[in-house]
Amino acid sequence: MIVLKLILESFYFAFSSLKENKLRTFLSLIGITIGIMTIIGVFSAVDTLRNNLQSSVDKLGSNTIYVQKWPWEFGGDYQWWKYMNRPNASIRDFEKLKERITNAEALSYNVWAGNRTIKYKSNSVEGAQVSAVTHDYYKTWNFDLDDGRYFSEAESKAGSPVALIGYSVAEGLFPNQKAVGKTINAMGRKITVIGVFAEEGEDMLGTSADKTVLLPLSFARNVIDIQSEQYGPEISVRGKPGVPVEELESELRGLMRSVRRLSPLQDDNFSLNKSTVLTAQLDSMFAVVNLAGGVIGIFSILVGGFGIANIMFVSVKERTNIIGIQKSLGAKNYFILLQFLIEAVALCLMGGLIGLGIVYLLAFILHMIADVDIIVDMSKVVLMFILSTAIGLISGIIPAFMASRLDPVEAIRSK
Repeated sequence: MIVLKLILESFYFAFSSLKENKLRTFLSLIGITIGIMTIIGVFSAVDTLRNNLQSSVDKLGSNTIYVQKWPWEFGGDYQWWKYMNRPNASIRDFEKLKERITNAEALSYNVWAGNRTIKYKSNSVEGAQVSAVTHDYYKTWNFDLDDGRYFSEAESKAGSPVALIGYSVAEGLFPNQKAVGKTINAMGRKITVIGVFAEEGEDMLGTSADKTVLLPLSFARNVIDIQSEQYGPEISVRGKPGVPVEELESELRGLMRSVRRLSPLQDDNFSLNKSTVLTAQLDSMFAVVNLAGGVIGIFSILVGGFGIANIMFVSVKERTNIIGIQKSLGAKNYFILLQFLIEAVALCLMGGLIGLGIVYLLAFILHMIADVDIIVDMSKVVLMFILSTAIGLISGIIPAFMASRLDPVEAIRSK
């Protein structure tokens, strides 16, 4: 009880001092506020960007592998001259893999026929992203339909002139109308709309089904060269539930090497791309960003800490007389020490809370204005309390120690 009473009295003295010197308290808070706001703000911005990018990557599927010519790699050692001579993923590759693979739930052959102008009577949509796929595409890619249906197997095999269109394409061509059943003009052909993708919005990788026009591959092969590099042919392979992606990758590599008749001494002439590759790249990139943001924030807090220490030295000098009276009445050294430490920590915590409040306010404003959801992770809030307390202890320890060691007689006589 005595210890608790001493702590409460220390809080009382500390906050009385802060209350009596409002301007000095405010100026002391600025440095810590800016430092905490910088650290939490940078970390929150990075977490938000990381989360949005990861959500975009997750659309690719954690258990889906893409057989392509070019690897998903970044950095200065990208050997483009080596990859340039590789063959594209072909229909033969797709058919052989489909015959032999055992760990896959589904495979699809996909091509991207570029941005095209789609027309319906006097309405047109420019920049629609036309894609052509084999029937099992719906098993290798996650999407929802707002209206209509997917291709039937008979339509896919026969190459029927049917299409699924994105929400934005449907809005542009058929304002206030039902799109399913209408006939559009695309790639010089008349095509019947059988389905409309649900609205998604564009993610940070620019992927969205909103401006997509999806065609059966057997139809598109009569219009374009589906194995041409300009259309980015790829084979999507989704693993069976419970099959590790590493096991699927190992089987795919062996089968592709067999299909392309590569000897044991030859390098792979294909790439097996998966979302974990992008995730690893994101992890390494954001680790650097987090480090840079942390360093900037730490320097900002240190500047604020020096300001707190300076104010505490002034506070000790101003209250030397009071310290002498307290000690003459029996106050112990640790009581004086605790009194000034609590004042320094309280200053830092107040600055930290203000900085955190500003971050939340900015996050709210961004959400209202730009509809951007800023992530302020609870671990960062805990970090704020830890950093503020640590800076308060470090900044206040020397002034508090000096105050606790003052001679009561000399302190009372000081002016």
